[in-house]
Amino acid sequence: MDRRTFIHASLANLGALAFVARLPSEVFEIPGKTRPGLGGQMEGAPTGNEAPKEFNLVAERAQFEIPSRGVFEKWLYNGQLPGPEIRAREGERLRLTVRNNLPEGTTVHWHGIPLRNAMDGIPDVTQPPIPPGGAFTYEFDAAPSGSFLYHSHFGLQPDRGLIGPLIVEEKKPHVAYDREYTLAITDFLAGAPVPLGRAINAGGAKMGMLAPPYVALLINGRPPEAPAVFSVKSGERVRLRLINLSGATIYRVAIGGHRMTVTHTDGRPVEPFPVDSLHIAPGERYDVIVDANTSGAWPIAASPDNDLPAARAVLRYTDSNELKPREGTLPEGLTGGRLLQLGDLHGIDLPELRKPNRTFNLTLAGGAMKPGGMMAPAGPGGPGGMTGEMLTQEWTINGQAYPNAAPLEIHQGEAVRIRLVNESAMPHPMHLHGHFFRVGNVIKDTAIVWTHAGRVELDFVANNPGAWLFHCHNLYHMEGGMTRQVRYV
Repeated sequence: MDRRTFIHASLANLGALAFVARLPSEVFEIPGKTRPGLGGQMEGAPTGNEAPKEFNLVAERAQFEIPSRGVFEKWLYNGQLPGPEIRAREGERLRLTVRNNLPEGTTVHWHGIPLRNAMDGIPDVTQPPIPPGGAFTYEFDAAPSGSFLYHSHFGLQPDRGLIGPLIVEEKKPHVAYDREYTLAITDFLAGAPVPLGRAINAGGAKMGMLAPPYVALLINGRPPEAPAVFSVKSGERVRLRLINLSGATIYRVAIGGHRMTVTHTDGRPVEPFPVDSLHIAPGERYDVIVDANTSGAWPIAASPDNDLPAARAVLRYTDSNELKPREGTLPEGLTGGRLLQLGDLHGIDLPELRKPNRTFNLTLAGGAMKPGGMMAPAGPGGPGGMTGEMLTQEWTINGQAYPNAAPLEIHQGEAVRIRLVNESAMPHPMHLHGHFFRVGNVIKDTAIVWTHAGRVELDFVANNPGAWLFHCHNLYHMEGGMTRQVRYV
C-alpha cells in the first residue's frame, strides 16, 4: 500500500469511529507528568555515582478486560497492557530483571537504545532465550534521551501483549512544556497470534487469512468507546509522546481543534515543525507539543491502514464543562491540512554525512505463499476440517528469507549506506538494532519504505560492534523472513 492508498483507506475508516457496543459511563483519566526543571537543567540529574535504578518485569499469563468487550487471555508484563512505563533520567544506569512465567522461552528488546550487543535481547543471537521459570537481568545506561519502547523479540509474542513504553528524560529539553503524557497505540488480538497464510482443508480448498485478525485498536489499553482522557489547562504547552506499539498497523494521527508541533522523531530532537497529522508505523515514535488554546473536549484519533475503527482518546480541558467530544466530532487533520512528510523535518546537531565506505542495495519483496509446516491440531479434528498443511507468507530481502539469508558484513568505523527499494504491495517500517541512522535530514532508528517502488536511503556509522538485526517492524513480515543480520567482522 502506498501513501495515497493509505490516506484513502484512513478516510474510509472515519465513518466507523464509533463501535456498535454501548459506551460505558465511566471515563479513564490518565495522570500527567509535570516537566521537571522547567527552563534549565533537569532537577536531580544523575551524578554518575548512583546505584542502578532497578525494575522488575514478569512475563506472565493474565486476563485483560476491555470495557464492553469482555475478558481476554493474554501474555503481559506485570499483568498490564501496555506493560508498565519504564522511566529514567538521561545517563541513569538501569538494571531490569525479567522473570519468565510463560510456558515457552522469551527475551526483551529495548527498542531504539543503542546499548551493547549482549543486552539487545535477540534470542540465539545475543542471548539464549530465558527459559520458563527462569530470569535474566539486563543492565545498561539510559542514553540517549527520548521516547523508546520495549517488547519481546521471541516469535509473535509481542502480539500476545508483551509490549511497553520506555522513556528517558532529557537533561535539557530543546522545547518548553508544562506537562507531558505518553500515548501508547496498540492493535489487539482476541486470541493467540499465528503466521499469516492459508491452510488447506480436506477438500483441497485454501482457507486462512492474509492480515492479522485484530478486533480493536487501543490507546493506553483503552478502546474508542471508553477512551483514555488526558487533562490540560488553558494556556499550557503539553508534550505528547506518541509510541506505536502495534504488531502490524500504521496510523494517521490527528487531534481535533489543535495542531501538533513535531519536536522529536524516534527520540531524536528536530527543529519544531507544525502539522495537522502524521503517519506512525510500528516501532516509530513522534513527540509533539500541543498548545492548549481551544477549550473544550477534543478527540485524539489514530486512523489505521485496515478496516477497524480508529483508536481514540480525549484531550479534555479542566476549565471547561465539556466532558467528551461533541457527537460526530472528528479531527480535521484526518481529512485535510498539513500531513507530515519526513523531508519536513531537520534534526538538531546532525553529524556530518560521511561518504560511505560500504553500500548495500536491498530490495524488499514478498507476500507469496510457500509451504510452512503444519496447522495444529491436524487431521479431521482440526479447525474447519483442515488437513494440517499450511502455506505461509514469505517476505524477502534480495530474494532471501531469514534465517536462510546472508548477513550484511561491516567493519568497525565504516560509514555504511543501505539503499532500500520496496517492490511489494505492503509498506515496510525498517528498524536497525544498536544504531541510529540518518535518513534525509533527521536521525531515526525506524523508517517506512512505502510501496510502488518506494525508496529510502539510510546512513550510519559502524560504532557498536556485535551481531545486530535489521528487519521490518511489521511483526508478521519479520517472522516471514524480512530480516537480516548486520554483523561486524
